[in-house]
Amino acid sequence: MNGTVRFGIVVVAVALLAAPSIGLAQELYATGQTIAPAYEGWERNDDGSFNLVFGYMNRNWEEEIDVPIGPDNSIEPGGPDQGQPSRFHPRRNRFVFRIRVPADFGDRELVWTLTTQGQTERAYATLKRDYFIDDLVIQANYGAGGAAGSTPELPDNQPPTLEIEGERERTVPAGEPLSLVALSTDDGKPRARSITSNPRYPRPITTDTATGHRLSWFVYRGAGPVTFDPPQIKVWEDTRDNVDSPWSPGWKTPEPPEDGRWVAEATFAEPGDYVLRAIAHDGGLATIADLTVTVTP
Repeated sequence: MNGTVRFGIVVVAVALLAAPSIGLAQELYATGQTIAPAYEGWERNDDGSFNLVFGYMNRNWEEEIDVPIGPDNSIEPGGPDQGQPSRFHPRRNRFVFRIRVPADFGDRELVWTLTTQGQTERAYATLKRDYFIDDLVIQANYGAGGAAGSTPELPDNQPPTLEIEGERERTVPAGEPLSLVALSTDDGKPRARSITSNPRYPRPITTDTATGHRLSWFVYRGAGPVTFDPPQIKVWEDTRDNVDSPWSPGWKTPEPPEDGRWVAEATFAEPGDYVLRAIAHDGGLATIADLTVTVTP
């Protein structure tokens, strides 16, 4: 399998720890770089089936890249469309989507093929033992345990609840705001905290995320520009200083709305078919819900 991409959790973490400390790389690689699909691992479901979990690494710090479902963005066998994104946000995006496979999946594999900037990369999903993940592994990868990994409530943490208010398929003209209301609550675990910078280092030395209940809307599929009001907390691992990102040093999770209703508007600049995704996150575990939008001229 020459030229393939097999992201191990440790390997990806090491790469990310190194990248933010190189300020020059952040400037040079704002745009023009490729995307690597990543196989995060497999989960076991109560009914005996499995989830194959994928994410990706967009090597750009600024550029979002759209890759329509098809030859340049396919999962086989059984594809090309198996729920993967077509809009790729900058940098590392973990545990983005899951594909359920039967209990007798055995030694078969699914292959996610992604071509960007003329370069093709692949992620191979199998049930090999080393790829097993569970909620504790996921929370550790998000950094919810802190630098010392000593957050005692992680084994009992439950992901936030999430429901989109209204129809899950909508139509709106380009340029006209679309109302978005998400209902979400959380169990308060892990306890809210924020990342603090080490004064000896110009950049954070971990990829820990701030904990506490938060919710963001973002574009999962669709090729045109979309503006959110209010601007949404970033869902990708932006570790730079002074940005609205849970991975930014010193960032603190805002207080959630008292009634659990997260209200926003989305305005689409161009006609087309879109999928907006809401993600409710507590810094350790996340819940997603999708809204399909047809944008007319």
